[in-house]
Amino acid sequence: MPKISGLDHVAIVTKDLKESLRFFETNLGLVCTHIEDLPERGIRVAMIPIGDTRIELIESQHEKSEVAAFLQKRGPGLHHIAFRSENVASDMQALTAQGVPFTTDTPRPGAHGCQVVFAHPKGTGGVLVELVSQP
Repeated sequence: MPKISGLDHVAIVTKDLKESLRFFETNLGLVCTHIEDLPERGIRVAMIPIGDTRIELIESQHEKSEVAAFLQKRGPGLHHIAFRSENVASDMQALTAQGVPFTTDTPRPGAHGCQVVFAHPKGTGGVLVELVSQP
């Protein structure tokens, strides 16, 4: 069984990171604590802590980014939920053994030096699920 310890973040894809941040900061009083470019994935992310979890805003940096097709097809909105994992690779193996498909064959780098992997919505009831291991 995977070792999930909590909800890490809820991710929202946006067309305009600055505009989205303005809503969360001005209208809701939340504060962005971290913005990071992930050029190998073609995205820029902003993290907004709230309680013991975070909201992750994701902006596509070009038309071949990992969220570009989502944005073009569905527009801005909820993209995925992410769970904290003690070990993404071993949890991926456990879920694969249970028949859960993943979007990649191995974990990859995420924001803050984390390791991440995404379970495909075909195996999760229609929700893109991310597993995240902290460095």
